[in-house]
Amino acid sequence: MLSKTPIDCVYLACGHTDLRKSIDGLAAIVQEGFQLDSFSPSLFVFCNRRRDKLKILHWDHNGFWLYYRRLENGLFQWPKNELEVRSL
Repeated sequence: MLSKTPIDCVYLACGHTDLRKSIDGLAAIVQEGFQLDSFSPSLFVFCNRRRDKLKILHWDHNGFWLYYRRLENGLFQWPKNELEVRSL
């Protein structure tokens, strides 16, 4: 089910994102907000305002994967500048 497609880059969407968005909404942020190709072999990582949830958007040759992580305790350390995207 999971493929071993190589990942070229990981992008962090700095600031907070409304995680009520699903695949289409997050792909629109990638394409329109960051001028990046959401179909590239990359991971696009989004964090909520409270910094306790992440969503990761990943294109895999014929469809999107949407990974979700919620912390029960603690917070993610996350860049706060909402107007940029960072590449790792």
